[in-house]
Amino acid sequence: MLIVTGDHSTPSKLRSHSWHPVPTLLVSRTARPDRVAEFGEEACLRGGLGRFEAKHLMTLAMAHAGRLGKFGA
Repeated sequence: MLIVTGDHSTPSKLRSHSWHPVPTLLVSRTARPDRVAEFGEEACLRGGLGRFEAKHLMTLAMAHAGRLGKFGA
């Protein structure tokens, strides 16, 4: 199971950290494939993960790594 992401968004127009979504790539044998073939802000919004709050990333990682007994309970 592999996750590629950043720690914050830094749009060039703002020249500083911002509240914008951070691209996230999750690869696992249990992940459903999607049609996205590139990594970036626009592409990741079209992917299977869509847009989600960062606080859910560790739960997704643990679930895809087979480390949760039951997801969502």
